[in-house]
Amino acid sequence: MRQLDGVPGSVKTQAVVLRSIRYGEADRIVHLYSATRGRFGAIAKGSRRPKSRFGGRLEPFFRLDMVLYEGRGDLLTVTAASTVNGHASLRADGPALMAAGRACDSVLRLLDDGEANEPAYNLLCNYLALLDADPAAASAPGLALAFRLKLALAAGFSPELGSCARCGEAEHLSAFSGPAGGVVCSACEGDGFRLTGQAHRFMVEALARPLAEAPDAPRQVAALSDRAVTETLEHHAHVRLRAAA
Repeated sequence: MRQLDGVPGSVKTQAVVLRSIRYGEADRIVHLYSATRGRFGAIAKGSRRPKSRFGGRLEPFFRLDMVLYEGRGDLLTVTAASTVNGHASLRADGPALMAAGRACDSVLRLLDDGEANEPAYNLLCNYLALLDADPAAASAPGLALAFRLKLALAAGFSPELGSCARCGEAEHLSAFSGPAGGVVCSACEGDGFRLTGQAHRFMVEALARPLAEAPDAPRQVAALSDRAVTETLEHHAHVRLRAAA
């Protein structure tokens, strides 16, 4: 965020609306994510009135240029908001809408309040733009899982996929362990679950490729990959995310 010249307490930023909650008779509290501030909350006073200057811009998945006032409380106050991308096509498609909701919920749960994370912000914007450009892509679990893997990476909790997370062995990686935080070899399986070579390759490729080129994930591959990410985040970030698809 940057402070506006000559306006004490006023800041300008671009942000994505993660969640929007009705508050009082006419106000709205919004949970936002920006590249420069990370996750934060703000109140939009009078935004639910019929002639509000905000219109419908403060709904989830809107990407906005915003001006806010930062006072002494935890919540900032929205003073102006203009649409960068309202993702209209995404909103008109049920599966895409649900996929976007899961993505924003993951950001809310996984990323810390008030900590700037530009890679995470860019990833979220990219994912919403892809869903908006091709809502049918929401039905492809590979894209949702690739987003989740990349979000875990941006948050600092990416699973170890190159060698055994327990002993460092580079071969015979036949299982995955959430407590260990990655793939494990046959000698270190312990509390891990069996991981197919196809699922292992999917996760490696999903992290290596741009999000728009996410690999396909057949049902078993998707289930194993989702379990791997979920268990890693449960043990190391202490959060449980909704199923990716």
